[in-house]
Amino acid sequence: MNFEVGSIVEGKVTGIKPFGAFVALNDEVQGLVHISEVSHSFVKDINDVLKVGDIVQVKILSVDEDSKKISLSIRQTQEAPAQAPKKERRPAPKKQAAQDSSKGFNTLEAKLKEWLKESTDRQAQLNKRLKK
Repeated sequence: MNFEVGSIVEGKVTGIKPFGAFVALNDEVQGLVHISEVSHSFVKDINDVLKVGDIVQVKILSVDEDSKKISLSIRQTQEAPAQAPKKERRPAPKKQAAQDSSKGFNTLEAKLKEWLKESTDRQAQLNKRLKK
């Protein structure tokens, strides 16, 4: 294999799998373009972007002489799209624990105090009835 890492070559898509596409660089050598290296945007289904027989420009990312595997990228041969300016986000209003139980929600600690007071009052009422 005489392919240099970083070089851009032309290849033909020979097979498509859910995880990527196989690209023939010549009659004897082919590499894999992982689905994450197909496009700058998210690719859910590689079949929406590539088809067998497509001629594509690929950048050689890595060459493993021992296993004869070549990693390729289509994305790195294309200019990244200009990103739209991000919208300014206003800070969310700070939340305050409601002090009045008649408004909104209370913290669990506040509710627990309220429940204990109610329970103590009920128990006192029951004790008064029993003493009569």
